[in-house]
Amino acid sequence: MSRLEAIGEHVRENRSGMFVDLVFAMTWVTAVSVVFEWLEGPRWAYYLAMLAGVLAYYGFFWSLEAARGSG
Repeated sequence: MSRLEAIGEHVRENRSGMFVDLVFAMTWVTAVSVVFEWLEGPRWAYYLAMLAGVLAYYGFFWSLEAARGSG
């Protein structure tokens, strides 16, 4: 199997998850950018809020998985 075939197979197997990840990232970056543009906050806080998106991502999907598992 060539490298391109392996990448294609990986994308086919994970398509919906990759799309959800992309939507979450775009939503988070847009929200943080709009808020900091409006508030004119300091640059360090902007970067901290962007970094908090990583924690928000894992927290959101962990709680979603926990909610699905408890049903």
